[in-house]
Order: sequence, then C-alpha cells, then structure tokens
Amino acid sequence: MKKLLWFILGLVIIVLVISPWLPASVGQAVYAEVTDLEASVYGFEQKAADIGEMEMAYYRRPVSAGDAKGAILMLHGYSANKDVWTRFASNINEAYDIIIPDMAGHGDTPFDPKWDYSGPAQVKRLVTLLDALDIDKVHLIGNSMGGFIAAHFALAHPDRVVSATLVDPAGVTSPEPSDMGKLLAQGRNPFEVDTREDFDEFFAMTMAQPPFFPELVVKAVAQDYIERKPQLQEIFVDFHRRSDMLDDRLQDIRVPVLLMWGTEDRLIHISSVQVWEAGVPDIQVQIWEGIGHMPMMEIPKKSAAVFQGFIDQITRS
Repeated sequence: MKKLLWFILGLVIIVLVISPWLPASVGQAVYAEVTDLEASVYGFEQKAADIGEMEMAYYRRPVSAGDAKGAILMLHGYSANKDVWTRFASNINEAYDIIIPDMAGHGDTPFDPKWDYSGPAQVKRLVTLLDALDIDKVHLIGNSMGGFIAAHFALAHPDRVVSATLVDPAGVTSPEPSDMGKLLAQGRNPFEVDTREDFDEFFAMTMAQPPFFPELVVKAVAQDYIERKPQLQEIFVDFHRRSDMLDDRLQDIRVPVLLMWGTEDRLIHISSVQVWEAGVPDIQVQIWEGIGHMPMMEIPKKSAAVFQGFIDQITRS
C-alpha cells in the first residue's frame, strides 16, 4: 500500500511539473489511470456487469456477507461519472457494500443514440444491475441528475429502498431561477462546450470550493466535454422531459429522505429546497453554507459524516 501511495504521489508531482506542455489526449489517459488508482487505494474494484442492453461499468467496495450492514448505491449527475463519489465514499463505514455505477452514456458505460436516457429508463437499468449483483435493498444517494434518478427509483421501487439521500437534486421547478436556469431561458446550455473558454465558464458554475485539479486534468476534462457535446445534447433532451418532473409526486415518496444542498449552487437554485421539504413526508434537510452544487466533492468528509449519521439512524430504528 505504501509503495502504491508513493507511486501516486510521484505521478502527481510529474503531472504538475509537465502538464502545461502535454496534449489533452495524454491528460485523458493519465486522468483515467490516476482516478482508478485512487479508487483502488480506497478499496474499490472496477468492474462491469452485463445488464442486457449494455455492459454497465461500476466501482464496488465489497464486504463479507457476515459483516455487511447493508448496500449503498451512489449515483452521479449529468455529464459526470463514478469518480465524483470515491473520496466521499472512502469516509463511509467499511461495513457497507458500496456500488458506484457509470450510468448509460457516462464514464466507462457506453452511449448509443437509440437508448432512452430519461430518469425512469435509468432506474430500470439500475434495478437490473442490482439483480445481477444479487442485491435486494439499498440506501440510495444521488447528486443532481443522480438525485432525480434516486427519487424516481424510490417512487417505482419503494420495497427495494432503505433510504434516499438527494444531493442538490434536479427534478422540481425552482421558485427562483439558478444561473443555469437563466442561461437555459436564453437558449444557452452551459453543459454544451465548444471551447476551453466555454468549459472554464461551465466548470466555475459546478462548485464553489472545488478540490485542486492540475492543468493537465482540466485540459483533459475540457476536451472530453467538447468531444461528447453531441452525446450530452441527446442525453439532456431525454433527462429533461417535463412529464418526468416530480413536483406533483413528492408526497408519494414514502422512504426516509435526507436532502443536502449548497447555498452557492449555481446550477439548481437553493430555493428548490422548500419544494422538496413541503412535498416529501419524511425528510431531513442539511444546508451547507458557502458550498456549491457538489458537496460530496467540495467537502467529502463533512458531507459523508452527515450521510453516515443518517443511514446509521435508519439502521438502528
């Protein structure tokens, strides 16, 4: 383990020194390797499961059956991937079996223009994944689109959900428009990136206190967004179907819910909290001052501690 940690540290130092001169393609390869290495340090194995329609990639930190306290399914947001959860997940009690999938069209799970990328369609795939892994019930946690999908999962399969934690989730109409909402009203989607300048503007909207990323990584991720623009456009259309919005269905969510939100979220306005709080019968709320759209990346240890306390409370009850 020490050798692996020293290797990662050495690789990071090299990347910091030479990153400004390396092409984005090199950065993409380095970023993929480093994130997989970091996940392995935290005890996660990279796997893939045949769910019929596709091979779904995922990280898993398994535990022995006799020691398991339960399973946790962590769901990333639109345009993101499973790597956004690993640092958060590393702070969760090791007695929990953690599964972090790349949802269809994201990360290492393929994209196909013929597939449906709506919330309900993604739920069906996740149920198939859990069946393939022989997992009956889970604690759900999802950020943004992942929170939206987690809410749809809880509505469609309450018998398979122990709890649902929604982190700055999409899915309801905000009383006040976010910065992204204002741009969308003008016909501009900040997720649609054509240049590095576009990406920098978008990235600044995602987190108020982002972790450090070397220039090589930022360059690589920016290039990835540019290359994936046509795919992201198709996913966005499916994901934003008005018929899938949850405003009128929140009262039907019957599992315990924890809602986390950052006050500086520029993608989904914090005024959405009042909609979720008024609609969901069994809900707890945690507001993070000075934090943006992705608390699990901005404050992984603090946000994980709140989540841990929530699921432990449910486990004891």
